[in-house]
Amino acid sequence: MDVVVLIGRVLFALLFLTSALGHFTQTAAMAGYAQSKGVPMAKAAVFGSGVLFLLGGLSVLLGIWADLGSLLLVVALLPTALVMHRFWQESDPQTRQGEMIHFNKDVALAGASLMLFAFFAHVDELGLTITGPLFDL
Repeated sequence: MDVVVLIGRVLFALLFLTSALGHFTQTAAMAGYAQSKGVPMAKAAVFGSGVLFLLGGLSVLLGIWADLGSLLLVVALLPTALVMHRFWQESDPQTRQGEMIHFNKDVALAGASLMLFAFFAHVDELGLTITGPLFDL
């Protein structure tokens, strides 16, 4: 079972690590998009969300306070969904659908991250992690 959980962590974390890489290598383009969505200090917001994705992804991947890492992902995902993907404000049907897909993806990933938080903070035998949980549920 430990190997299955590890494989799941690897697959889950890859999304956030590659996203963090994009935040750091395409900061100007992403900041321009964020600015068009009304995000204040867009460049700092892009960099900050990249840091949260990097730290959260590495934490889950390596099993270093993976409960805290999971919460960092929630902190990045929910505001992103609410600020960047406001599908309810779009009038063009195709744009609305695209934003709704991104909104739902971010909300679902936030939910999965919350479940991982509970898993890591509650289960005694995590297996194949470097540290135990930071929180105790």
